[in-house]
This record gives sequence, structure tokens and C-alpha cells, in this order.
Amino acid sequence: MATQYIFSFQNGDGKNKALLGGKGANLCEMTQIGLNVPPGFVISTAACLDYLRDRRLPDGLMEGVKRHIEAIEQTTGKRFGGNSLPLLVSVRSGSAISMPGMMDTILNLGLNRETLQGLIEETGDPRFGYDAYRRFIQLFGKVALGIPDDKFDLHFDNVKKQAGIKADVALDADHLKEISDLFLQVVKEETGRPFPEDVYEQLELAIKAVFESWMGRRAIDYRREFRITEKMANGTAANIVTMVFGNMGNDCATGVGFTRNPGTGANEMYGEYLVNAQGEDVVAGIRTPKPVQELTREMPDLYRQLTELRDKLEQHYREVQDFEYTIERGVLYCLQTRSGKMNAAAMVRTSVEMVKEGLISKERALLRINPELLEQLLHPQLDPHNKIPPLAQGLPASPGAACGKCVFDADTAAMMGKAGEKIILLREETKPEDIHGFFAAQGILTSRGGKTSHAAVVARGMGKACVAGAEDIKVDVRSRRALVGDVLIREGDILTIDGGSGLIYLGEIPTVAPTVSSELQTLLSWADSYAELKVYANVDTPEGAKKALAYGAAGIGLCRTERMFNAKERLPLVVDMILAEDPDSRAAALEKLLPIQREDFVQLFTAMAPHPVTVRLLDPPMHEFLPSEHQLEDEIQALNKYETMIKGQRVTLETLSGHDVLPAPFNLLSEDVIGKAIAKKQLMLKKVRDLSEVNPMLGHRGVRLGMSYPEIYKMQIRSVLEAAAICAQQGLAIAPEIMVPQVITVEELKRVNKYVAEVRQETESRYGLVLNFKFGTMIETVRACTRAGQLAEVAEFFSFGTNDLTQATFSFSREDAENKFLPLYNEVGLLEDNPFEVLDVKGVGQLMKMTAEFGRRTRPGIKIGICGEQGGHPQSIRFCHHIKLDYVSCSAPRIPIARLAAAHAKLLEHEFSEQS
Repeated sequence: MATQYIFSFQNGDGKNKALLGGKGANLCEMTQIGLNVPPGFVISTAACLDYLRDRRLPDGLMEGVKRHIEAIEQTTGKRFGGNSLPLLVSVRSGSAISMPGMMDTILNLGLNRETLQGLIEETGDPRFGYDAYRRFIQLFGKVALGIPDDKFDLHFDNVKKQAGIKADVALDADHLKEISDLFLQVVKEETGRPFPEDVYEQLELAIKAVFESWMGRRAIDYRREFRITEKMANGTAANIVTMVFGNMGNDCATGVGFTRNPGTGANEMYGEYLVNAQGEDVVAGIRTPKPVQELTREMPDLYRQLTELRDKLEQHYREVQDFEYTIERGVLYCLQTRSGKMNAAAMVRTSVEMVKEGLISKERALLRINPELLEQLLHPQLDPHNKIPPLAQGLPASPGAACGKCVFDADTAAMMGKAGEKIILLREETKPEDIHGFFAAQGILTSRGGKTSHAAVVARGMGKACVAGAEDIKVDVRSRRALVGDVLIREGDILTIDGGSGLIYLGEIPTVAPTVSSELQTLLSWADSYAELKVYANVDTPEGAKKALAYGAAGIGLCRTERMFNAKERLPLVVDMILAEDPDSRAAALEKLLPIQREDFVQLFTAMAPHPVTVRLLDPPMHEFLPSEHQLEDEIQALNKYETMIKGQRVTLETLSGHDVLPAPFNLLSEDVIGKAIAKKQLMLKKVRDLSEVNPMLGHRGVRLGMSYPEIYKMQIRSVLEAAAICAQQGLAIAPEIMVPQVITVEELKRVNKYVAEVRQETESRYGLVLNFKFGTMIETVRACTRAGQLAEVAEFFSFGTNDLTQATFSFSREDAENKFLPLYNEVGLLEDNPFEVLDVKGVGQLMKMTAEFGRRTRPGIKIGICGEQGGHPQSIRFCHHIKLDYVSCSAPRIPIARLAAAHAKLLEHEFSEQS
């Protein structure tokens, strides 16, 4: 049976977006539920893939296209290529996943010199006819024939200049005819052939061009940035739609609407329109459109119809819709609908409100939000009490604060962004070709366009701040500068934009920490009710614990005790401990550290009560607490010079005055003080050299320190248990856990557990109580995975340290891999993801699965979690749920992301598949 490539809007399956693309599927569905959609048909994504593979359209495709065109002719009473009542169509792209502006569209197709006259006769409006013609020639020339826009723009601007006209709408029929003729000449000069007059040749070239745009640079960049895989969307459909015109007079309009506000999520009609315009004028940002509410004054009945359309779309799709419409001589047509791209705040609010309205279930409310999107809500916001006056104001197109160096083109933005610079992309209006600049920018600022322009839609989808239509800014891209009144903005100047208010500032504006909204709290409470995984935090301070609790942490899964040693007033004590030559000297230094660390744990347990707190015993190599060898050598050399200088001063002063003691200020820098400093630095240098290792991350660290220097681990264990005893005496319900890092054998665990038993007995006797706590181990070596059954004889819990376990599994040094070859591996597909960001399910994941199985055989109730960086990544969390871990632990700001991801893991567990 021959493959069916073409589907009319009346019979296409509106649920099959993989085959018909999102746009095509929705056009079919809208037609079938009775909305006023112009007649048309869809050429499927399968045809696109076959074309890209064979480099030609499938056999018989154009014959099928002609049959469907004939069906449209019968429905409309118009004829494609006819000199009377000519049928014009648009050819629009559309993949399964919405990629706004990333692929190509051609409007007004079917115009030639003959059909143009028919269009003029039908409408009685030469201006409209030539306006449609010049638009078609330029768009077709650019998309189908590969002619750059500026070749056309040069002639367009010259005609306007000669006529003394600034606004496009002020051009009359003669101007537009002249422009059309010049455009035809451009096509001939650039291609060596006249503009195609045969309408079916136009249509075939347009279909090919739309298919080709699937592999265009901006579409590929977009798919890579948003991780759109072939499984999610492969190929684009081509939608052939009867043209309806919003530019036939003042009873015509074109617009873009959202069923709810995509910036705030408010349940209100939102959108923009232009009278006497075509749709590209709105989304391209060429003109700054009007808010949709003004339509109540200009076309009140049409506004009522638009409200009804909005309600029907949202009720049917049960999702916020982004729709395009045209009003042709008082008749409303819906040209497209798709799920609206919104920022995180709007997604959260709409989820909660649509549940309360009975429109969707809690499960759908959770699943409609990508967990990673929540990161937007955790970015700093501009200080609302900031007193700095704004430079200008535009339209608040995509909320959020952004600050960076002003850049005027996408290529420079991409280059500077890659170099680590923070930038603001400033343009008159953006085009889809600018997409690589969007990815690099902190925010986007345009002097033209509206809140539904290409810049606004794409920025909202990325969660980036955008201010559009800031008309007070006069952008001169050629000289790479802009003017706001008398203020000159040069490339490289710092700008701050507030996408929530539309305000623009010169310089950097102070920011404040974000707050968790009541809607987000509600949504995450729903997530917790579905999730089986608990979400803990990786924090080391009471302040961090309070922040983690505010984000909804159910405990602390990793408290790194070495972080507590790095405070300025403590580091000298740690250095003394490291420099100690014998256990007694080391114990004396540790005795000074004990009360400090004990108080740390008292505060941490108190802040987190009654939730568990997992304390990892000292892990990093000792040399990390000391300066580097080169630094110490430089310091000793400087001190030696100082000592020589002081001696010279002493000799001179004693000779002149007979003083035995130097007068101030020289006596503050005595030889004795400098001598002691040099001696200590030399001792530190010797210790650094003694501690030097070829590969420190695989050397003397973790539990191996506890074996070599048991007094260090005993001090830490004592500080934990005494802190627990103090809290217990205060009536606090606490749940401390002691965790041993870098274990490879159960004998190590037994020895540390013996330290614990000794300290426990002394502490319980001193405080007169029984302590409740858990003793366990990190699993971060491959041998620990293979010996998990034996480790579980002693350990009451396991926590996967996936950062080190990933290094061990891959035999990668993380720093070297990420700085050298790993990006290449990801780029060419040798590895799908960076395994230090996304859990490697096929390798590290299998070790985790095996470890969990072995551990549970020995100790059925053993608590198992993960505290590596991957613990906050949604894809990794799905795997952790799959192997039935008890918790994931991540940095505090990622806790909301992890909570939502844990709910997704449960709700989507039937879809889980282990993928590399």
C-alpha cells in the first residue's frame, strides 16, 4: 500500500502530531470541532523525511497536492493560478514540538503578473494587490530562492526615502508597484532566472524550502538548545492553507492572542493586533502593535467573537493556547493554535488556577511543567526599592531581571557569550536568524515590536528577560551604538533590563533574593503527595539549612564537615593540626577544634529538627587546607627579603643613635617575629611536599585519613554525638547520621564504627541519655558497589556519591574531561549527555542498581539515597525512583526542581526506559 503523505483538514488526525506536526494537527482538530479555519491540507513529516533522505519529493506527491488544491477550489469558488478570483495559499512549517520562528513560511503564494490583476479586479484595490505581491516576491525570494533580505530592503528603503515616507502603510499603489518591479529584477539578477510565473512551480519550490528549513542552522541550534530529540520531533510538516487577508482595509486586522497572560499567568485575554496588516507584521516586530483590549473600541463585535474563540480553544485543549487570527472584511478566521510558551511563574500560576477551575487534574497540572523551568523562579530579581532612574521603558515582554554588556548583533553575542561574558542583545527587531544570539544573551531588548513578537515569544520560552518596543531607543546597528535622547549607548556599555516592568537602566542595578510564591508552594505540596522519593539538601551551615527548609527540604543528605574548617578564624587551628608531628600534638590542636565543630552541629541540628542530618566525616586530602608549594615558596622569599631589610635598618639606626632597640614603627617588624613566620612557612612547605600526591583525588583522602589519623575522625564523631546529646537535653527531636566517605572494604567501616562505639559510650555516660542516630557510608568507589552486601552488615544507610563514582566508572578526571574532550564526545554523539551533569544510567546507574540489590539482601530496611550533583537533575531522579531509592539530595536552590521531578518520576513511571 502506498504511503499516504497528504491529509485534508477535514480528515487529518488532530492527535497525531508526530505525523502532522503540531500546527497541522491543530488545524485539523480546529476544523473538525467547528472553528472557522481557512480550508487547507497537511503534507506530513514522513514526506519531509523522505525528501531529506532522497533529495527529491516522494513520487506522486505533487499529483496529490494538485488534487487537494482542486478540492479547495471547489470549496472556495476560487482558482489556483486563475486570472479571476485567484486562490492564494500560505505554505507553513510545523513540527511535533513547537519551534516558533525557527522554520520557514511563505505567504501569498500563487501570485504572478496574471493572478495579480485578478486579485486587483476582485478587491478593487490596486494598493492591496501590489502590497501582497511585493511581500510574496521578497518572502519567496528569501525562503525558496535563498536571496538575502537586504537585497530587497535596499530598494524598499530607497523608494520610501525618495517619496519622503517613513511608515510602510503610507506607500501608495504606484510606490508598491515600483517596489514589486524592483524586487522581480533582484530575483533575476541573483538567480539568473526570472521569477517563476507557474503557480505549481512556486508551490513545489515552497514545499521543498519548508522541508529544507528543518535542517536550517536556526532550527538545529534550537533543537540542540532545548534538547529536542528525533524521538520527540523529527521532520516538519508543510501546511497548505487558503490565504485570508488582514490587510485589505480598515475592516481587516491580524493578531496573536493568548488565552491567559503568558508573563503572569493571569486569566485574562492577552494579545496584540494590527489593523490593515498581515500576520508577519505582528510577530516580526516590524510595527509595534496595539493591545487586544483596544479592539473593543475599533471592532466591538469582533472582540466578542475573539473572546468566544479564546474560551473554546482553552476548554477544548485544556491548556493555555497561543493562537493567531485574521479578520478579513469583518470575518474572523483562526489560523493556528498551539500550547502557549510561558515563563515559570505563569506556568505555575496557570497550573494551580486551572485545577481550581476544574479545567485540569492535579496530575496534569504537575506534568505540564518541565521541572527545570522552575529554576527561573529562583533567580535574583531587581531590588524594588532601587532609586536609580530608568533610562527608558518598553513593553514588559518576558519577566525577569538581566544585566550585561550591550551587543548589537547575534554573532557578536554568541562569540562573547561563549567567552563567558554576560550580555544584553539590543536590536531594532529580532529575526529568527538571531536565535544563536538569544542563547548567549542574558536578556533581549528591542526598539520595535510588541509582547507577541518573535523576540518576546522565544525569550519567554527560554525563560529569559525581554523588553520589546522601547521606541525611545534609536538603534544604529551599523555604527554599533544607540541613542536615548542625549544619552549615547556604545557596544560594551552595561545595561540592566526588567522584563516584568519594561524598564531599562544604564549600568548594573542591585538585585534581591527571590521568594517562593504561594502558587509554587501549593504546586509543590501536590508534588510531594505523589512523589515516593524524598528530597534532601546538600548544605553545611545553619543559614543554608534554613534556606533549604524554605525550599521544602525533608532533611540534609550531605553536610561536608571540611567546609566548617575553612572559616578564617578556624583555618589556623586546622593548619596546626596538620603540622603536628605526633598524635598528642595533633590531639591538642583537635581539642581546640572540637567545641567549634560541636557548636556547628548544635546549630545545624536545631535549625533542621526534626529532619535527618547526614554528616560526612572529613573527605578531602590534607594538603587542600594548606597553601600551594609555589605560593609558600613565594611567601618565604618575600619574608627573607623583609628580614634582610629589617637587619639593614637595625644596623643603620644603631650606628647613628646607639639604640639597642628599634624605635616605632620598626619594632613592630622585629627579626624575631619574621623569623618565626619564616620557620612556620618552611614547616608548611615541608608538609606540603610530604603530602604531595600524583593523583590526590585517588590518594590519601576519605576514610583513609581516618585510618591514618584516627584522632581526626574521633574528634568529629565526638562533636556530632555531643551536639546530639545537647539537643536531646533541650527536648529537640533530631535525627543525626554519621557517614564515612571513600570506603572500599567492610573492615574500614568496622574500624570507624568502633571509634563511634567508644565515643558513644563516653557521651551517653556523661550526658545520662541514650543517643539515637544512624551510621552509614558513601558509595563512591566501584569496589564499594561490588561489596555492598558486606558493607550493609555494618552500614545502616548508603548514600551514592555519584561525582566520584562517575569519575571511577569512566576513568575520567572530571576537570580534564570537561575542559578537553567531553564537549566533543557530546557534540558528535559518542555520549548523549555530560555524565557529571546527567546520571549515566547504563554504567553508573547499573552499579547503583546492583548496590541497592546487594545491600537490601543483607539489610532489607537499609536507607539508600544519592547526594552527588546528579541528585538534582530530573532525568537522574527518574532513574533513582526506578531503582527505589529513598531520597535524593541536591543543592538548596534545586530542591523545588527535584520535588517536582520526583512527582513526575512517579506519575510517568510506566513510561520509564533505561537510556544511555
